[in-house]
Amino acid sequence: MLHRNGCDAACVAEAKGQAVTGFEGFERQSTATRRAVIVADDALAAADAQAAAGHAGVAVAATIGFAGLAQALDDITHTDLLLVDATGVAIGTLDGALPLLAARAERDRAQLVVSFGVEAIDMVSLHLLGGPATLLCEARPEERIAAIVLGTGSGAGFSAAERDAERLRRLNAEVARIAEALAKLARDGDTGDGVRDRTDDFVAPDAGDGPVAAVSAATVRGAIRARRLRNQFFAPDLFADPAWDMLLDLFAARLEGGNVSVSSLCIASAVPPTTALRWITTLTDAGLVARQEDPADKRRAFIVLTARGVAGMQGYAEAVARAGLGWA
Repeated sequence: MLHRNGCDAACVAEAKGQAVTGFEGFERQSTATRRAVIVADDALAAADAQAAAGHAGVAVAATIGFAGLAQALDDITHTDLLLVDATGVAIGTLDGALPLLAARAERDRAQLVVSFGVEAIDMVSLHLLGGPATLLCEARPEERIAAIVLGTGSGAGFSAAERDAERLRRLNAEVARIAEALAKLARDGDTGDGVRDRTDDFVAPDAGDGPVAAVSAATVRGAIRARRLRNQFFAPDLFADPAWDMLLDLFAARLEGGNVSVSSLCIASAVPPTTALRWITTLTDAGLVARQEDPADKRRAFIVLTARGVAGMQGYAEAVARAGLGWA
């Protein structure tokens, strides 16, 4: 899954009107060749990035390493895509390199796609989370190809009108795909009353307005453990709900007086790291969480609930308590 676009290679292929099987890349779909600069120290990582760019119809203008990055970037006139692979790169090196790459992407209005391992989540998130970069943690090759094809960075060489047209085209393709899936469901099986939208058949009990006991961290942690117990009996991805899992973990940490790093929050989400990073961005955009620098280590940041997030969790806790219900 992708940090910004939330679409895999199959989705890309369908949006292009191709069969999902027999994927051969997007070279023929490119209307204008974009120029990429690959930034990588590991030879295999650089080769993988080169292959992904080729499948996405992007021409590689140069491949540079992290050593002497500032000068190497200065020697390049312009790029449409910075394709970065942090495999094998020291955390301290990334601390200095990522701001340079972000600044260059902004200057050129270029797309920035960064691939990295789980050990670099906190450092990459410190500099790039919530920005225009597409962040791919332990990503598969097809995810990188999809990121290059669908990502727009802060400009990606397209005019605003072209970008809006592309977004509309992708939206139309997704609507058509959903309509086809619903039609297939109706054809393949009798669902009784058929497919229908949500109704008001269930009404939550009145929460009342009486006093309630203060919620404890143990109660929240118990809800988290109960959710993880489901994985012993059902496929883990069947009930994936990363946003709620993250809010529960952050609320419990707040009640305990602890801090939650980006990497720890990704683990708590119970989904792949790239998906988790996308959801952290979504929660940030919704005003429920925020990034807070670690005062003891400027190279690390924590994720915390905002006042709005705390109010929502506290309100839910009180409503559940008044209704005599368990946490969901």
